Amino acid sequence: MELRRPRLEDKETILDMMAEFEETESAHDGGFWDRESFDYEAWLEKNLTNEMGIGIPEHFVPSVQFVFFDDNSRALGFLHLRLRLNESLLSKGGHIGYSIRPSARGNGYATKQLCYGLKEAKRKNIPKALLTCDVTNAASRAVILANGGALEDVRDGAERYWIDTE
Repeated sequence: MELRRPRLEDKETILDMMAEFEETESAHDGGFWDRESFDYEAWLEKNLTNEMGIGIPEHFVPSVQFVFFDDNSRALGFLHLRLRLNESLLSKGGHIGYSIRPSARGNGYATKQLCYGLKEAKRKNIPKALLTCDVTNAASRAVILANGGALEDVRDGAERYWIDTE
């Protein structure tokens, strides 16, 4: 298993995963794309500029787009690491957003993906990562708790957890 930035050679498996998210109308937290005019190569470039904070909208923060792959290089999920928090993300969203493709859910992949994401947060000098989930999302809550999440509070229907990355 591997969590890393997407590359050009990952195009087919990532497009397959994106199509699955769209066909099932499933939330793809941690993965962002324009459904109307998606261009994979432009998406890769935008991921790089977003990481550097170049050309991002005022209400966004610099972030790193990761994709989680199995041992056969099949894309399993998205993970989006925000390098800092603004007021909005402090209430809902946090440092990390993630999702696993619908056909791969229920296998513990989200727990492992988040574990890898927390290691990336540590590499980016984020000593405590904020994760949030909807109060109705028991699966995400279980993933966060399995990775050491400590509930701070609930705001506007979002549970807020802090996880030490040290």
